Amino acid sequence: MKRKSYALAVMAAAVHAATGHAQVSNTSTTPATLPEVVVTGNPLGSELFELAAPVSVLGGQQLFLQRKSTLGETLNELPGVSSTSFGPNASRPVIRGLDGDRIRILQNGAGTLDASSLSFDHALSIDPLVVERAEVVRGPAALFYGGSAVGGVVNVIDNRIPQAAINGVTGRAETRYGGADREKATGIVFEAGNGSLALHADVYTRDTDDLRIKGFARSARLRAADPQPVEASGTLPNSAAKSDGGAFGLSHTWANGYIGISKSGFNTQYGTVAEPNVTIDMQSRRWDVAGEMRELGSIIKSVKFKAGNTDYEHTELDAGVPATVFRNKGRDLHLEATHGKLGPLQGAIGFQFTDFDFSALGAEAFVPSTGTNAKSGFFYEELPLGKLKLTFGGRHERTEVSSEGGGAVPFGAAAPRFDPAQSRTFSGNSGALGAVWSFMPGLALAVNGAYTERAPTYYELFANGPHAATGAYEVGSAAFAKEKSKALDVTLRMKSGKHSGSIGVFENRFDNFIALFNTGNTRGADGELNPPDAGDGTSLNTGEEILPEFAYRAVPARFRGVEGEGRFRVLERGGSLDLLVNASYVRADDRSSGQPLPRIAPWRYGVGLDYRQDRLGARLDATIHADQDRVAAGERPTDGYTMLNAAVTYRLPAAGLRLEAFLRGVNLLNEEARNHVSFLKDIAPQGRRSGQVGVRGQF
Repeated sequence: MKRKSYALAVMAAAVHAATGHAQVSNTSTTPATLPEVVVTGNPLGSELFELAAPVSVLGGQQLFLQRKSTLGETLNELPGVSSTSFGPNASRPVIRGLDGDRIRILQNGAGTLDASSLSFDHALSIDPLVVERAEVVRGPAALFYGGSAVGGVVNVIDNRIPQAAINGVTGRAETRYGGADREKATGIVFEAGNGSLALHADVYTRDTDDLRIKGFARSARLRAADPQPVEASGTLPNSAAKSDGGAFGLSHTWANGYIGISKSGFNTQYGTVAEPNVTIDMQSRRWDVAGEMRELGSIIKSVKFKAGNTDYEHTELDAGVPATVFRNKGRDLHLEATHGKLGPLQGAIGFQFTDFDFSALGAEAFVPSTGTNAKSGFFYEELPLGKLKLTFGGRHERTEVSSEGGGAVPFGAAAPRFDPAQSRTFSGNSGALGAVWSFMPGLALAVNGAYTERAPTYYELFANGPHAATGAYEVGSAAFAKEKSKALDVTLRMKSGKHSGSIGVFENRFDNFIALFNTGNTRGADGELNPPDAGDGTSLNTGEEILPEFAYRAVPARFRGVEGEGRFRVLERGGSLDLLVNASYVRADDRSSGQPLPRIAPWRYGVGLDYRQDRLGARLDATIHADQDRVAAGERPTDGYTMLNAAVTYRLPAAGLRLEAFLRGVNLLNEEARNHVSFLKDIAPQGRRSGQVGVRGQF
């Protein structure tokens, strides 16, 4: 089904179904105030204040104002979170300096199973426009989600499979225009039900131009080191994008549970920035099934499951001609059961199964076709002891990673690029122990310790080829053992009336941290080692481009840092004025050499004001990003900058409809801002000063 017709069909089906099964609700559109219950990182569910692990939640008005075109940029302002920022169109969250397959990205609790972790230029198959809420676990969460969550978890929630009864018709719509990329975006969410049958449909579209920037695309340091006769300035070449998608979901709900199914699609075409003539055409089709049964009995209290099937395809077009095609077809199943009390203990047991097949065909296939199969089981228990709550659990995971090997013989080479077919099997064990001590009213101390074993990924094991996105020839090692780490988190939280905040410290030690390092060698695109340079960056022997060789190596590493955030009511007379503060710092080292690890975000701290009075809202945020001059070998330092943003919202009078308009200003100081975490920081700055307007409605 074509892109536009897919989206329209979703909405047409929803409207037809709704008219047959529901009538418009006359209930108030003002949501009730309920405790903020977090569903990520605790199978029993818990209020944010009572979690042992540090968790941030982005939703409601805050999500509305911070929503960007990618998930990474949307979450970028949360404590401890940065983004990969491979141009404005591809950006994954980075948590405490960890990225890729150490950060588990979930959609309604199920894995996305795209190829975004393989390469920084691969976009996530999630558009933030229809997301209702995002929960971010900062720190190890392997107990519940496997070794790929050693750095944290991001779970986006969009209610595509309704879990609770819907009576009548509800929905929301949002449209926005402007920004440094002249974004034109619209999203519509529609839900209807008769108390038993619940329907959900959403559709969205987004169109952006090349990003407008301040000054030159290339940094002053790069221009001095590598002068070019022509320099791009004012706009970032090949950074425009178009995307659209939608979903349709259907649930049967009852007093003690639900069961449902959804079908969704995501399409995007965008420029890669690093390669001026290359665009990416990506499509993802997904089926999900989920259900829950509660109050089953005294032994097993409840059972819930989530299952997904994803068909993902990503085509890289060179001057409009398909060059490399990446495909990922996978299945994911997560099953949990909570048990009745065993004395004072309450908890859950669970099982997870993930299986996917990856293939890359074409000129930039630097990884062979592979298959990954992981099976795991876990348990989790809570022990309340008055003002103290203890939590503990364990997980066993068995992962098989296989390579088909072989591949075409590169020009000028004597053998295929990849080693013969082979398979590796890993058995990993993880455990966690936490405590939350509410030692005074409104004050709690949370301590969380975790031990994690992570199986190497298919690209860490089997990569061997030129990777255009990183501008390097990447080499993996099939001899890698499991990656092992030990982490400790200590957080002090406070909550008193309209005041809330937290401050914490963390440390994560790896015995064998697997990362890409510059070897000092070079290779031709055909794999030739240290070829003679013809004087123009190509091999004298073959004419192929010469690239620096980056190899995956396992080193002892340490990540440590501090995070804090707070919201304090400073005025409440006619309206309300809140003071917002936040700070994040992470330091990452190779413990064997004492050298810093690459692409670590600098010290960041910010202050803001949030004012609300009746229909009017206003917000001002200033975030200072320090210089980053503590860099790894081969990295350039990055200058600091101050990001000043402001927003004004106004709720428009509309009977039976909550209608709100906004005006947002971004980078009001017009700083040249470069994200040190990004591989492209020296060729792709963030957008210049810009404004954006929009409106959203709820009924």
